[in-house]
Amino acid sequence: MSTTITIRSRSVSMPASDSEIGKVINNIVKDSALNSALTSTTANRDALTSSIRAIWPIFTGGRISAAQDIAQGKTQEAKYMLAMMQQAKFEDLSRFYFGVVLAEKVVETRKEVEAGLKRHYEDAVKLQQQGQIAKVERLQAESAYDKAKVDTQKSVRDLEITQVALTKLLQQSSTAVPTTKLFINSSLPPMSSFINKTLASYPGLHILDAKRKQADGLIDVEKGKYYPEVYLYGDYNLYESDSLAAKMAPDWAVGIGVSVPLIDSSGRSGKVKAAHSMVTQVNHLRAQAEQDLSVLVEKTYREANQALEEYNGLKSSLALAKENIRLREKAFSQGLSTSLMCRC
Repeated sequence: MSTTITIRSRSVSMPASDSEIGKVINNIVKDSALNSALTSTTANRDALTSSIRAIWPIFTGGRISAAQDIAQGKTQEAKYMLAMMQQAKFEDLSRFYFGVVLAEKVVETRKEVEAGLKRHYEDAVKLQQQGQIAKVERLQAESAYDKAKVDTQKSVRDLEITQVALTKLLQQSSTAVPTTKLFINSSLPPMSSFINKTLASYPGLHILDAKRKQADGLIDVEKGKYYPEVYLYGDYNLYESDSLAAKMAPDWAVGIGVSVPLIDSSGRSGKVKAAHSMVTQVNHLRAQAEQDLSVLVEKTYREANQALEEYNGLKSSLALAKENIRLREKAFSQGLSTSLMCRC
């Protein structure tokens, strides 16, 4: 500060007194020459000071705790976002892993078909040489054998592609080779157990819960603006210039302050309504998500159950096919059927 501060002798005159000593002192102070001599300039230049000031809020209308809740909600949201990504990666891993296992099984089946059609073709060549079948039948056997070889090569290429995808996903330098084979569950647990577990552990629902917690915290923040702020403050001088004004100032000060907003143009009521609307929207999204998840789980469960029923229903067809092959091979060995009848 640069305002000049002057102290004159008039400012220190004694109060009126009936005593003779008081009258004498006041007359002396009023003397112009003596008054000029006793006039002192406290500061006629800038006074430099350096201080540390600390403010510690002790009541903010609940805004501090609300901000902490919002921060905690964001932390939870990030946590469950990571869980969502991990779950998506696990689904990709399961799909690629058993995709390789299935592709290996397809290659194995194609090779068996190719081996069977190769014997079929060789038998057809011998039967044509003996005049038992026409040339067209031998050509049919040869065409079926060539197609089987093409299908085998295609299944091998499909296996290589799925192995590359699995290897890249696992970030391995060598080709990934699964050890778990295909399996079939004899029965499925009740549908309710899948639905309950999904609704209790699905990360997407927890993300919406974290969003709702942030929205609730935002309501508390906006409501807190209606309350006064109470805070403690402290000030301590670290440096002061060599002047009488600086030396007269206290070295430290502490106190308590209260801030009450009389006029606020930030639209507090509108922000509170917007925060309530956000909470309602999040609640609606969560209810809709629960319904969609329940429908999806039920659909997947029924599809899996249907596939299991179809698999169990094909066991009789497989037994019939094996018995049919056995009878035809026996008939062929006895000269009662041709190779085409036995192998087709």
